[in-house]
Amino acid sequence: MKTHEINKIRPFSALIDACWREPYNLARLLKDAIAGVTVGIIAIPLAMALAIASGVPPQYGLYTAAIAGIVIAVSGGSRYSVSGPTAAFVVILYPVSQQFGLAGLLVATLISGVFLLLMGLARFGRLIEYIPLPVTLGFTSGIAITIATMQIKDFFGLQLTHTPENYVGKLYALLQALPTLDIGDTLIGAVTLLILIFWPKLGLRVPGHLPALLAGTALMGLLTLFDHPVATIGSRFSYLLADGSSGQGIPPILPQLLLPWDLPGGGGQPFTLSWQTVSALLPAAFSMAMLGAIESLLCAVVLDGMTGKKHNSNSELIGQGAGNIIAPFFGGITATAAIARSAANVRAGATSPVSAIIHALLVLLALLVLAPWLSYLPLAAMAALLLMVAWNMSEAHKVIYLLRRAPKDDILVLLLCMSLTVLFDMVIAITVGIVLASLLFMRRIARMTRLSELSADDGRLVLRVNGPLFFAAAERIFSELLARSEDYRTIVLQWDAVPVLDAGGLSALRRFIDALPADKKLVITDVPFQPLKTLARARVQPIEGRLQFYPTLPEALAATGA
Repeated sequence: MKTHEINKIRPFSALIDACWREPYNLARLLKDAIAGVTVGIIAIPLAMALAIASGVPPQYGLYTAAIAGIVIAVSGGSRYSVSGPTAAFVVILYPVSQQFGLAGLLVATLISGVFLLLMGLARFGRLIEYIPLPVTLGFTSGIAITIATMQIKDFFGLQLTHTPENYVGKLYALLQALPTLDIGDTLIGAVTLLILIFWPKLGLRVPGHLPALLAGTALMGLLTLFDHPVATIGSRFSYLLADGSSGQGIPPILPQLLLPWDLPGGGGQPFTLSWQTVSALLPAAFSMAMLGAIESLLCAVVLDGMTGKKHNSNSELIGQGAGNIIAPFFGGITATAAIARSAANVRAGATSPVSAIIHALLVLLALLVLAPWLSYLPLAAMAALLLMVAWNMSEAHKVIYLLRRAPKDDILVLLLCMSLTVLFDMVIAITVGIVLASLLFMRRIARMTRLSELSADDGRLVLRVNGPLFFAAAERIFSELLARSEDYRTIVLQWDAVPVLDAGGLSALRRFIDALPADKKLVITDVPFQPLKTLARARVQPIEGRLQFYPTLPEALAATGA
């Protein structure tokens, strides 16, 4: 793909490029089918676990993986991305679901889809490049810590009457609840987690999620024989269908078309769609959109590196927006591209978005066929699954490497973003992180701008300016120049190493010229294009006996020689 085509708005670009512009045959369909089934096996338990962690019944995670997975695969800009619920959203979705209920969560998802769509249409896709690595590592690690903490309750089978909203309060409540630890839940969680950890070392093609959950369920059955029941999806969640029938666990029906605001709100009360509730949901919706944009585009970049193909960032944002707009009308919560599932998709041999579509169809099939069986999955095993997801999400090896090898400024940004994400909010963390990283970067660049003395004789001082003359550096440079030029009548500045002159630098230059004594003269040579353009726009002109410009340093020296 040509470079200028990357920023174009091309809806359905991934599907068109992979299945239309490139010949699609039976061999590729077979590869996509194998990859889709592989990812589907991973996605089914993850979708349920993430829905539970987000504070909603597990079937809504399956609805998300199915509906949003199909819509985004068809309309997006990355041919290998697999979309659905992801762990990163849990810290945002859980408070929304607790306060506004399922209806509020779906409405917030719908609004976030509109934000994502507008981002894509405004061509904001390339802005992901302006988020520093310490910021992304910081907030993803912070989210991982928060998710891991949220799984302690189900992993150990703790009994909590009330869960505080702030992180410190959560930790204190969990410590107080430790005496209520359930041996059965803990044993199931530990066995599931150990299998998840050691299964990849066997080198088998079967994903570790399946044998780990099967082992956890088998252990639950054994404990039941000894009259030690444990918490399962079926024991915690129930459903009520439109025909009046009810049941435990997951309803064995396909997603139904519905209006999100008709579902129950916070505390089971009816949800009122009004400007007041929409305004209250806007901050959370914006957070969802920002996180969805960041995660989906980071995922696409990772996949580009794995496959050598190029994604269309703006089309991907449009696809993500379309998925999050349509999914709530079928009960789907917030979705984005999942890096782990997408990477598994590539490793399984996927060639096009068809694999993601097949993965979504498998999820729908599981709803119809496996729903009664999925109700027997123990919650401790699901918690172990999310603990593994949190560990992988944290990218601990990258964090450790950055802490050991990176500059102190980057370490500060990383730790601050991580702390703010855990203690407060992801949006606050990203905002503060980007601002701090930008300020520290500007300080670093400003320090790089220096004056180098070339010669000093016969009342003439010749200096070379190295680095950009922008607002953070210019004042210091010209103040230093004023001090160093006290004993000289002519000051020659070579600007060949000045790539940028901004308004702050221009203002500092004017003040320096005004501050020069009447018997002194400033000569500037070798002005690059950008500073020359800035000087021309500001109408800075030579001043007889005070300010002169020359194309090269030798010409300036010849003209000002004694």
